[in-house]
Amino acid sequence: MQVHHNIKSLPGFRKAVITIGTFDGLHSGHRQIFDLMKTEAAAINGETVIITFDPHPRQIIASTKQPISLLNTLEEKIFLLDQTGIDHLVVVPFTQSFADQTADEYIDNFLVDTFHPHTIIIGYDHHFGKNRSGNYKLLEASASKNNYIVKEIPGYMLQDITISSTRIRETLLSGNIDTANKFLGYNYFFSGKVVEGNKLGRTIGYPTANIQIEDENKLIPGNGVYAVEVQLQATSHKLQGMMNIGVRPTVDGKKRVIEVNIFDFNETIYGEKLTITIKKYLRSEVKFTDLDALKDQLAKDKAAALSVFNSI
Repeated sequence: MQVHHNIKSLPGFRKAVITIGTFDGLHSGHRQIFDLMKTEAAAINGETVIITFDPHPRQIIASTKQPISLLNTLEEKIFLLDQTGIDHLVVVPFTQSFADQTADEYIDNFLVDTFHPHTIIIGYDHHFGKNRSGNYKLLEASASKNNYIVKEIPGYMLQDITISSTRIRETLLSGNIDTANKFLGYNYFFSGKVVEGNKLGRTIGYPTANIQIEDENKLIPGNGVYAVEVQLQATSHKLQGMMNIGVRPTVDGKKRVIEVNIFDFNETIYGEKLTITIKKYLRSEVKFTDLDALKDQLAKDKAAALSVFNSI
């Protein structure tokens, strides 16, 4: 898949079959749309082109600039899309001036002049242009003049996507990783940099890497202990471990942190980027009477995590 960040220097797409959206989560529902695109493109010997936006439009046009709990960062989205067989991904910078285009300007200046689409595959509920005034019917009305075909994504497919996305967020926040991963079609993951913590873990035999998340808009699962797979950016080798997300009530109970204990690993990795893939929820966060009780529980958590990996 070719990734394009500069819309002023795009290649000449061959009979472009395009779709537009944020595609957050890139879950199994979204993949039905991509399969539809690939089928259409194969029938005309064309190329598939996904158009997405960065930052997320809600970060620009929302009345309050709050973190929006995205399932995927842009980097993750590119990684996942690269596995779908799509030919091109175009990342469009979403700015206020872009949002202020009229619907007609969006069609004529953005879609047609930039992409010269053969086919546009879009949902009946897709809106674009200033005040979201453009829709499927407007695209259809402009099709003959601009020499493209518009095809509608079936309503049931869009409904499934909406329901799935909502369920994924709910299940991640409640720690129901099995259900979230089932809806996603892959194991949920996130990345972050290793930063210094209070180094308490090493004093009880369970040193942890404290993770600082790169993107504040990335959804972090609910508090608890998880079996996880860990990958250092510098290597493709995947390591096993367990992760705690929470406020560490036995220690201080103040600040929410993400700590990962990597099994059989003793290297110093401050400043390095880790990717954490969540395999299983093990238990909720608990306040223990003392550090010895915590240590005993961590031994049980490690055994439970290893059992998860052995069963895969």
